[in-house]
Amino acid sequence: MKLPDENKLEKLKKRRQRIAFIILGTIGYSIVAILISILTFIIVKGISVISWDFLTSMPEEGMTKGGIFPAILGSFYLVTGSIIVAFPIGIMAAIYMNEYVKHGTAKKIIKQMTNNLAGVPSIVFGLFGMALFVNKLGFGDSIIAGSFTLGLLILPIIIRTTEEALKSVDDTFRQASIGLGASKWQTTKNVVLPIAFPKIITGMILSIGRVSGETAPILFTVAAYFLPRLPHSIFDQAMALPYHLYVLATSGTNISESRPMAYGTALVLVVIVLFTNLLANALRKYFSNKVKM
Repeated sequence: MKLPDENKLEKLKKRRQRIAFIILGTIGYSIVAILISILTFIIVKGISVISWDFLTSMPEEGMTKGGIFPAILGSFYLVTGSIIVAFPIGIMAAIYMNEYVKHGTAKKIIKQMTNNLAGVPSIVFGLFGMALFVNKLGFGDSIIAGSFTLGLLILPIIIRTTEEALKSVDDTFRQASIGLGASKWQTTKNVVLPIAFPKIITGMILSIGRVSGETAPILFTVAAYFLPRLPHSIFDQAMALPYHLYVLATSGTNISESRPMAYGTALVLVVIVLFTNLLANALRKYFSNKVKM
């Protein structure tokens, strides 16, 4: 039989729990409502501009007419290039830190530097990319300079998410593999990485989302204001959706005429990011199912 004080304490706990659930639920639904409002606004404003010509033609008359195909293709090149640069380096760095470096001062310093790098403003990466890749290495304003700069920008995200994915793998798998005679690298490559890979893709999803919307780094390294042609090599300049949207919304030749194109560009950018995330999530589920099998 419960005492009166115990009953009061239990009621107080339940009341606090309900209040906490109400607050958390309100916050969660508010976030969803804000997201839906933003998407609705962009869709309503931009859907009238979307057409096949808008997606596949070149910009014309100071970007007040025509399409955004060079910006779409340029963004695709930059996202692909940055992933090619950052993904292998990030994964190898995370493997080294988690599987080979012993706990100590060196590991703490590396982790702290990685965290600091993740907190650096993107415009600093842009200035660094301009100083190193554009000027010092002589790449000029080009796709390769922009890809390297964006790769450095997302490198800390990939390292941290990969490291957390490797930590989630139970040590019994490592011990069993080494007990059967496999080397450290064979264990990491054939046992640990396949199990952790579905979670590693999460880092790629976050990286793609960030790269797709960055303006400051490409402003100094690759983006062209108005370039009604396609790049022929990785050493050419290119248009990109984030910078194209920025120009249309703030400093175009005729902002009132180009405003509908700005909303259309924003809608295309959101759809591309959404499609890329859905594709990455599908890959994550595919590899998760393979691990379970």
